[in-house]
Amino acid sequence: RPRPPRRHRLSKLDTKVSPYLFVAPFFLLFGAIGMFPLLYTAYVSLFDWEVGADEPTFIGLDNYKTLFADDQFWNALFNTFSIFVLSSGPQIVVAVALAALLNENLRARTGWRMGVLLPYVASLVALTIIFGNLFGPQYGLVNNVLSAVGISPIDWQADTFGSHIAIASMVNWRWTGYNALIVLAAMQAIPRDIYEAAVVDGASALRRFFSITLPLLKPTLIFVIVTSTIGGLQIFTEPKLFEPSGGSGGGAEHQYQTVVLYLYQSAFQGLDLGYASAIAWVLFLIIISVAALNFFLTRRAVR
Repeated sequence: RPRPPRRHRLSKLDTKVSPYLFVAPFFLLFGAIGMFPLLYTAYVSLFDWEVGADEPTFIGLDNYKTLFADDQFWNALFNTFSIFVLSSGPQIVVAVALAALLNENLRARTGWRMGVLLPYVASLVALTIIFGNLFGPQYGLVNNVLSAVGISPIDWQADTFGSHIAIASMVNWRWTGYNALIVLAAMQAIPRDIYEAAVVDGASALRRFFSITLPLLKPTLIFVIVTSTIGGLQIFTEPKLFEPSGGSGGGAEHQYQTVVLYLYQSAFQGLDLGYASAIAWVLFLIIISVAALNFFLTRRAVR
């Protein structure tokens, strides 16, 4: 049997090898920037590793034992979940409703769609300063409105639940429009023929939304919920800048200190890298667990 020409052999080799070469840069960068720091953090968490220490001391799982007995960590974990529930839940609901409105035949639809993205484009520091003034304890606009309707002013920064509402409002303001555009793109990918057939069968607009739109949005809703879970449990900038001094304590009594803020405080103020690494890994496992739970619940709920 004659040997294939060289060009044919190179073409066959190119077909087999090229896909791996094209995806290799991502995996190389992921290994160097993502996987290696993650594994190295697990290694550091097994040591009593102070910043500047010449010889860190191996202590095994003592950092984790100390962490699970740390009241400040459990307080930070409670604050994180409280802000997460107050932000991610309403955020997804409003994003879906907003996407449904933007999917209608509106005048200047492009302008409205660009408008909902403006909070995401704006500087996070500027938004935090604005919301800090809105929720100011003495001259804030929110307290002025509450006083006008007969409700006593709230010290949003000193009150635990009030501070969580204020921080969740910042998160919702910034991310709702972004998620709405993702859901809107999925809505526009649904074939119009399905809606036309439902109209012929006499289905109302509400019935079409719950029986056609939501089930077909399931993959997108899973993506949005999982990404919101990851971002919500890693919240850092909003509570840090919400404190007037910009510290990482989360208030005088740590009333809105999140887990990432506590991690930052332990690593860069307490200079205890081993303990901070243990916090990072526990938070990583919590995020994976909650994201997986949301994934399965969403798959079962949206059919």
